[in-house]
Amino acid sequence: MTTSDQIAPDQTAATEEQLEQEGDIAADYLEGLLDIADIDGDLALDVRAGRAYVSVEADDVSALSALSHPDTVQALQELTRLAVQSSTGRFSRLILDIGGSRDARQRQLETLVERAITRLEEGASQASLPAMSSYERKLVHDIAADRGYSSESFGEGADRHTVLRRG
Repeated sequence: MTTSDQIAPDQTAATEEQLEQEGDIAADYLEGLLDIADIDGDLALDVRAGRAYVSVEADDVSALSALSHPDTVQALQELTRLAVQSSTGRFSRLILDIGGSRDARQRQLETLVERAITRLEEGASQASLPAMSSYERKLVHDIAADRGYSSESFGEGADRHTVLRRG
């Protein structure tokens, strides 16, 4: 993982209390959105690894199906982060999960890494993955390391992607 995927030097890590506050603000914001869309959902808050995590769950999984598409989750996560930032004045690294979307994305990333590893085992010197968010790149770095491969992020902004190499 490269330094730019971590907290910038001039940006101090949020305290656990601040992360809990972020989760509360995010939950209020998301409850408002769910009410507007007339979608039933329960919210769960957690703080781990220096981030606030907010999950939207429902007994009826189909109730969240329209919101659980990865692009929709990403967009709602960004809107929620902006709502938190507007309220706190601090940049938020909050992670949003809707109806298990993060687990589904984790499995997709594991498949991408496995395909990249296959290319490496077939003789490629490196394998590039598509551009993805910083959180997804961090997951890819972790998956690659668990499998004994090295990884590094390249590019800027929306084009930032991960490249895998033999460990």
